[in-house]
Parts: sequence; C-alpha cells; structure tokens
Amino acid sequence: MKFFSKYIGDLFIPVRFYWVVSVCIVLFVVSFYYPPLMVLPKNLWYLVLVLTGIDYIFLFFIGGDPQAKRMMADRFSNGDDNKVTLQVTNNQRFDVQMDIIDELPVQFQKRDWQLKDRFKAGQQKNIQYALKPYNRGEYYFGNLILFVRSGLGLLMRRHTIEATAMVQVFPSFMQLRKYELLSQTTIQAESGTKRLRKIGHSMEFEQIKEYVRGDDIRTINWKATARKGSPMVNNYSDEKSQQVYCIIDKGRLMKMPFANLSLLDYAINSTLVLSSVCLQKQDKVGLITFANKMGNLLAADRKPIQKANILQLLYNQETAFLESDYEMLYLQLRSRVKQRSLLVLFTNFESLSGLKRQLPYLRSIAKHHLLMVVFFENTELTQLSNKKAENLEQVYLKTTAEKFAYEKRLIVKELLKHGILSILTPPEKLTVNTINKYLELKARQAT
Repeated sequence: MKFFSKYIGDLFIPVRFYWVVSVCIVLFVVSFYYPPLMVLPKNLWYLVLVLTGIDYIFLFFIGGDPQAKRMMADRFSNGDDNKVTLQVTNNQRFDVQMDIIDELPVQFQKRDWQLKDRFKAGQQKNIQYALKPYNRGEYYFGNLILFVRSGLGLLMRRHTIEATAMVQVFPSFMQLRKYELLSQTTIQAESGTKRLRKIGHSMEFEQIKEYVRGDDIRTINWKATARKGSPMVNNYSDEKSQQVYCIIDKGRLMKMPFANLSLLDYAINSTLVLSSVCLQKQDKVGLITFANKMGNLLAADRKPIQKANILQLLYNQETAFLESDYEMLYLQLRSRVKQRSLLVLFTNFESLSGLKRQLPYLRSIAKHHLLMVVFFENTELTQLSNKKAENLEQVYLKTTAEKFAYEKRLIVKELLKHGILSILTPPEKLTVNTINKYLELKARQAT
C-alpha cells in the first residue's frame, strides 16, 4: 500500500501530456484515410511513451525530494496585511517547474490559492505573500503541497509536506505603531496640528520638605512641623494620573459590518490603541465589556503588563445578538468602579428612540463619571444621501437616508444637552477621532 501511494498515488498527468496524445490521435485518424502516413503517428506514439518513461524516472528516482517550510509570525493583526514566507528548495539535479499550494485557513475562503515558479537545480527561493484576516480567533494552516514537473513536462509528481500550524489573530496591534505620534502633546488632524491651552490647576502630592523662603505658607504640614521642630511644607506636582475605562458594547447593533470588519472589531482595535496612548500618558487604563450580561472587567492599572492583559482579553470577544442591558452596566459601575473616571463607551445608536430608552442610565452614569459615548456614522447611508436621485424610487431612498443621518446628529445634541460627551465618527476614522478627543480632555485636565 505504501509502495502504491508513493509511486502511483503521487503521480499526476498535466495538460501537456493530453495535448501530445491528442496530436497523436489526430494523426492516427488522418493516416486511416491516407495509409502511407501511418508510420508518423506510430513513431510519434512510441517516442511519447519513451519520453514519458524517462520523465517518470527523473521525477521518482533521480535526485532528492523538494523541501519547503512556512515562516510567519506567532500571531496576526486583525484587519492588516500579515506577511507569510514560503522557503522552497529544489533538491533535484535538474531544473523543475513547481506549482505550490499552501492550505490556507478556512476563514479566508481561498480554495484556488496557488503559486507557480521555476527552480534551477539545487536552488532555494523565499516566496512571500500577505494575508489580511477580518475575524479574531484561531486560524489553522494545513500542509504545503508541491507539484513538480521536469523540463519534459509530461508527468507531474505531488509532494505533501507536513506544515500544519495554528496562528492566533489578535486585535490590530499594528495600529500601535501607526498612532505613536498621537501620544504627543499636540492633537493630530488631517488639516494640521493644534496646540491646546492647559486649563485648571490639579495637584498631586510628591514629598514633604523643609520650608525655605518663597514657599507657599498654605502648604505647611503642621503635623510634620510639630514632629520635626522646624517648618515643613508639602511639595506637590501636577497630577498626571487618572483612571480611564474603555467600555465595549457587544450587543446586536455592534455586529453591523463595514469594509469587512464588524463595528465590534473597530471598537476593539481602537480600544487597544487608546489604551496604549493612555499608558504613555501615565493614566491608569481598564476595560469593561457587556451585552445582555456582564462580560469582562479588568481593573484600571498602569503597569507595563496592562497593555498585554488588555490585548489578551480583547482577543476572543464576540458579539451577542441580544439587546444590551445598560441598567446592569450602571449597577456594575456603581459597585466596582469607586473612583471618578473617564469612561469611553463604544456603542451604536441607529435612532433617537433607541437612545432615549437608554438615556436615563447614561445620565446616571454621567453623574458619577466623565462619560464619553462613541458611536458610528452609517457611511453607506451618507453615500446614499449624497447621491443624486434620478427616479422616484431613488428619491424615496435618498429621503430615508437623510432622515436617518439627521437622527444621528440629533443623538449628538441630545447627549450634549444632558452633559454627556459624544463622538459621531465613520468606522475608519474611529481610532484617530477617539485619541484626539482623549488628548483634548487630557490637556484640559477634565475629570
């Protein structure tokens, strides 16, 4: 059975062989009507059989088997191009043509993926290609399959190389490099940069020191003065640290897709980048997820490992197809987040009535924390409303699209009326708009 699998099961017949046989058949048919021509197809047929036998010997008995291995990162970045390299070596003593098939994970739905290349005797090549995943989770690669043909090309041998591997697709950590400059003291915008004036005066205790001429007498520490026997004052520095919680709604509205990614994936990618910027700004960052039930809660911290904890927590978040429970979110925040914090809520409201159902809970949250609601502009409706109507049906569609776009703007005004910050943004600009707003609040020392 092993002999049959090696010497017969891996043997394949390419198109060239069928073309040569077809020529022989045509000549045989012609010679049937013109007998003197019979010698030509007979000799050609014998030549084909001999060359086929020689090609079989070349492929199965001369030289070594080709080698191949797949080189890639241990984890992929969701929504970004991730490089994969195939290192292929021709161990034959002659030039070959290879058809290379990499069994890609089922999530890519690429069933016809194939590369073709020529290799000289003993040559090694690195072939690189890119994969862009659109879903987080575990991706399983299969084997590498090489179909090898010699210069004759009458036969083809299959080589199956064990290369199964699993790679984890995490939220877009590649965006961390893209937005590194946003962690500076300026706010980035497409039209340029804008420097904000620092407002307010916030103090954080640093140390107790002896009083010297010029120190503010209001900062005298009387208890330390009594113990020391000489005037002692408290030394303060500008407060740098505040608590920032990113809250991700995993309800059914966050399942809506835009450019192959769901709104949940956009929120997760933005949360990862925003967390990195907050940590660079010396803020404590935490994470909360919820839907109809409470999800994960990661306490705010600014340790270096916090970014890795957030990345690992965001890795396997999935959208629920039920309504989100904002009352439960409010109760959890009241019981588990004691200190006043900046809450960045990633959610989505498609209508003003949908907002009003949750507005009492949002107002209750805003009484105890600085709440910023981030929701999404429906870019498809925006394009439809800007499109020129050419018939009655398009007039109705355009009017409906404008109505929904107008409701989105009303939602912003309704939130602002109750003292709740909001960001209405297209999905593709979510990260930069959220970071800009955070840096603005940080510069104002808003709490």
